[in-house]
Amino acid sequence: MGKIIALANQKGGVGKTTTCVNLAASLVVAKQKILLVDLDPQGNATMGSGVNKQSVSKSINDVLMGRATVEEVLIKNTAAGYDLLPGNGQLTEAEVKLLAVEGRETKLKEALQGIVPAYDYVLFDCPPSLNMLTVNSLVAADSVLIPMQCEYYALEGLSALVDTIQTLCRSANPKLRIEGLLRTMYDPRNRLSQEVTAELVQHFGNKVYKTVIPRNVRLAEAPSHGLPVLHYDKYSRGAASYLALAGEFLKRQQPVIAETTEAQTQPAE
Repeated sequence: MGKIIALANQKGGVGKTTTCVNLAASLVVAKQKILLVDLDPQGNATMGSGVNKQSVSKSINDVLMGRATVEEVLIKNTAAGYDLLPGNGQLTEAEVKLLAVEGRETKLKEALQGIVPAYDYVLFDCPPSLNMLTVNSLVAADSVLIPMQCEYYALEGLSALVDTIQTLCRSANPKLRIEGLLRTMYDPRNRLSQEVTAELVQHFGNKVYKTVIPRNVRLAEAPSHGLPVLHYDKYSRGAASYLALAGEFLKRQQPVIAETTEAQTQPAE
């Protein structure tokens, strides 16, 4: 059964989409079958995957609005090797119209339940806000990966997101948990980076990934070529960092897999 991970942070410009695209590509290199779902009306994850968001005939918005099935929208085997459910500006329709729909929080979960088992991991690129698209993502997800910069305002935004996760965990999605916190655009020479890191570790412990994503020119250039950085410049610091993140991410899954296997093999009392 595939694991669903929402990449979320209501603060924009923190490297959320960059992380979604590059983690997906790096997991493919690690022989994982990946589906990326672009739920951001900006459509940047779609463009960064080498797909023109303006030219797609149908998007994930059509799925949420009941006009198309997942299979009709799915783009298989993008240039980076993962499958894609594209998103674009049409998603603003879902933002507004879902508010008036019964069972609005579960539309994404219901739409994807038939296809999730075909993948090892499904990654959601959420919009930079806590709107109905993000709520749908969090209700459908098993966990949340939070990319964030090491700056003061990032901590304020993190607090609001954690409150939302806890609220949904108590109501619509009891299994939801924080997968991890990823420090992006990281500069170890910056004193504030060190201070914010210390505060994150104090509050979240080993949920904070040891891997950090540095500021990197190649990482910034790659989206304009419609490629993850691994396929744009595999020798760059950005590519190395996301490969390291994929390795740390997969290593963290092993205890969970072991516990699940052990529980399944225990004799019934």
